[in-house]
Amino acid sequence: MAVPKQKSSKSRGRKRRTHQKVAAPTIVLCPECQEPKLPHTACPECGTYKGKQVIKQDIDEEDDE
Repeated sequence: MAVPKQKSSKSRGRKRRTHQKVAAPTIVLCPECQEPKLPHTACPECGTYKGKQVIKQDIDEEDDE
């Protein structure tokens, strides 16, 4: 079994972990309604993906005004 001969310092271990960080998700604007959404997913606001309606939306949204 491999065992280190000497103790690794805190800075050495932290240097090794510098790339293990969480990246912020990429956000793009929907071309139909200009709302922010995740790329390669259907827009949760208008329900379109690649210019086609893929999620049926409620008609009641227009009555709220």
